[in-house]
Amino acid sequence: MLELPELETVRRDLDREVGGLKIKEIDVIGAKRLIPGQANKTGLTKALSGRKISSVTRVGMLLCLQVGNGQSLVINLGPGGSLQRAANKDDRESDTQLIIGFTQKGQLRLIDSDKSATVVLIDNEEMGLTFPEIAELGFDPVDEPISWQEFGGRLLERDTKLRPLLMDQTFIVGLGPIYSDEILHAALLRHDRIANQLITQEIRRLYRAIVETIHNAVKHRGVSLDGGRDVFGEVGGYDEYLEVYGRGGERSRNGRGDVLTARVGGTTHYYCDYQV
Repeated sequence: MLELPELETVRRDLDREVGGLKIKEIDVIGAKRLIPGQANKTGLTKALSGRKISSVTRVGMLLCLQVGNGQSLVINLGPGGSLQRAANKDDRESDTQLIIGFTQKGQLRLIDSDKSATVVLIDNEEMGLTFPEIAELGFDPVDEPISWQEFGGRLLERDTKLRPLLMDQTFIVGLGPIYSDEILHAALLRHDRIANQLITQEIRRLYRAIVETIHNAVKHRGVSLDGGRDVFGEVGGYDEYLEVYGRGGERSRNGRGDVLTARVGGTTHYYCDYQV
């Protein structure tokens, strides 16, 4: 599952790599459902040929290629999609679904074995209509830092367990099982603690754990536990910093205790017994 640090790494790379490049054509290889809103597979090329990408932004877990005329090409990678830079002559992976060709400097390829990604051309002012879920997004630890006091106020409004809350997009953007487990371990909190029952010291620990974990994960370009790669085909560097996730039966990375596992919400949860 793609989580916030990995997507933010992609966004930053693409902003540097394709910002300023002019689109030549868009080759839709996958099913037409990949491009909702287009009458046929040539529609995006007709609409965007000759347009220049000014920047790459992010709204929640959506990547937005700003293509001028007040429009964005919005890419939702879904749980298993990825974007890769490639030369025109490079062999095409079997799961390639869409290729954006530029007038110079090669291509950008969408690869998606799940075939759940979508690519939509929209007017920027209609972003909320096309993706109504963004109105309910929680705070973004990268793009929308908030004070620990505001975080605490939002936390105390939630009568729910911490782990599912951390993975709730209406509370915080882009966290899945990996970073939720790492954050809870760093905060020394159990997954089943109730949010609005935390004391001030615990709220501050949780807030600090979120900020530091996400900041460091982005700094090291995320993780590659499921074979994920960045836009250059390279693995992330944060795997070696994971304290507990994927380390069941081993010592935690800091050596303070053994990593235990439990099934929580349909996924494996990694924790240590000193989390309380």
